[in-house]
Amino acid sequence: MGSVGTEGSEKRFPHLMATMKGISQVLLIENWVTGLLILAAISITSLQLGLIAFLSAAIGTVFGSVGGGNPSSVERGLYGYNPMLTGMALFLYLEGPASWLVAIFGAVIAAAFTASVMRFLQPAGMPTLTFPYIVTTWLIMLSSYRFETFGLTEEVVPQSLSHWKLESAGEIHWSSAFLDGAGQIFFLQGIAAGLLLFLGIFIANRRMGVYALAGNFIGMFTAYILGGEHTLIDAGLYGYNAILTALAVGVVFQAGGTRISVFSAVIASVLTVVIIGSVDTILLPYGLPALTMPFALSTSIFIGARMMMRNA
Repeated sequence: MGSVGTEGSEKRFPHLMATMKGISQVLLIENWVTGLLILAAISITSLQLGLIAFLSAAIGTVFGSVGGGNPSSVERGLYGYNPMLTGMALFLYLEGPASWLVAIFGAVIAAAFTASVMRFLQPAGMPTLTFPYIVTTWLIMLSSYRFETFGLTEEVVPQSLSHWKLESAGEIHWSSAFLDGAGQIFFLQGIAAGLLLFLGIFIANRRMGVYALAGNFIGMFTAYILGGEHTLIDAGLYGYNAILTALAVGVVFQAGGTRISVFSAVIASVLTVVIIGSVDTILLPYGLPALTMPFALSTSIFIGARMMMRNA
């Protein structure tokens, strides 16, 4: 996943640098400066959320280091990004006196799950992506139905699919929605957060920045053409998965020439939007968010297909 930061700083503060890279790895980038900008974007929105993000990424990094993980993977931040997202999601979607502890506990479990998934997928040449984060978050959120000390927030209450209706009316503020597409990767909305996140991508790699912009546009435009809910488009919820897919398929895990990579990224981004609709529908009765499952599924389909055709 990505490029590098400053060699001197990495030698003096190896765990801190690995933690910041773990934050940047959410965007499939290995750059501590990008990680710092991401953390700034989160913190200006909510200091508590920024603290949870940093602690969760640090937990994953320490787990990988103390647990005997591959030193190169630890240094690159590959043990940090799934715990970080898990901690953030649980902090936002759960409420109750134990919600903070549950968020931290979830980060620990996501770290262990990340190591497990890496063990099984790496020999097959498949990336871990965000599957540990998705599964861990869903399992803990579902467990809230059986316990009193923490429960789901009103934002993710279950809805009956038989009574659900598509509401496509409403105004779309395209400029702010475009920036929110980047922000929603980290559960954020706001112009400043979106600008910082796009800046972080461009600082690490200008080509990735272009793909991020394109993926965001494709996600929003596809949802609009297909008649998606305007409120969701306006909130950037059709953009963030497409951004990650475009980065993964078009740049990080590309195969073949530039034309093939561009074509694959476009098709995969469109597919991501379709998967968003299906995943949202499946999860509606359970009150669970789609998270980055559309990105993980679409990217895995294209990476797996490339491997199959290359070996055929």
